[in-house]
Amino acid sequence: MILHHGEMHAGAHNAKLNWLRAGVLGANDGIVSIAALVVGVAAASPDIAPIFIAGMAGVAAGSISMGLGEYVSVSSQRDSELAMIAKEKDELQTQPDIELAELAGIYEKRGLSSGTAMLVAQEMTTRDAVGAHLEAELNLREQHIANPMHAAISSAVSFLAGAILPLLSVLLVSAEWRIPATIIASLVALALTGGMGAYLGGSPLTRAVVRVSIGGSLALAITWGIGSLLGGVAI
Repeated sequence: MILHHGEMHAGAHNAKLNWLRAGVLGANDGIVSIAALVVGVAAASPDIAPIFIAGMAGVAAGSISMGLGEYVSVSSQRDSELAMIAKEKDELQTQPDIELAELAGIYEKRGLSSGTAMLVAQEMTTRDAVGAHLEAELNLREQHIANPMHAAISSAVSFLAGAILPLLSVLLVSAEWRIPATIIASLVALALTGGMGAYLGGSPLTRAVVRVSIGGSLALAITWGIGSLLGGVAI
């Protein structure tokens, strides 16, 4: 089979999208979560100590949460895929004739004549019965099964990478510039990560940048408002 430049088969494309989803979403969540957190605390108090403590706690909690959540999610996906593979292998062993006819039927529905469809099904079964059925029936390949540990690490590390910028922005500038600097740095970073994800995924660039920028601005505005309102309240 000949692939044009830039094309990839479905399994590789899905693997790429899984990596992008974990990485880009992790970075975006790290930027928004920590920026919103530190902006809210900074709006409530100019004291650097509570801002630092809240920011560090947020980074730790967010990284762990993102990694664990991605691990659980992808593990469930992997368990489902492995169960489908096991079921297909069992059916091929216990009812090979029925499975052959089913595979030929799939090829026939895709436009082949009945004779050609059966011939293709027989050749594919001889070559790799399990692989042929998984790809034809489930659009699945064993070598492209999601890896939960890879997804968890990607998500946690990307959250941490995204969280560093707003945390440094609020900690390293003077008190009067903490909130503006954090907001500007965070929105620029969100636009970059959103644009990068759109570019690598082949989706519209402008739409992705606008979407993440609006979402980030809304989150920052809400936490800034909460911090400003509660800043003078005695507990």
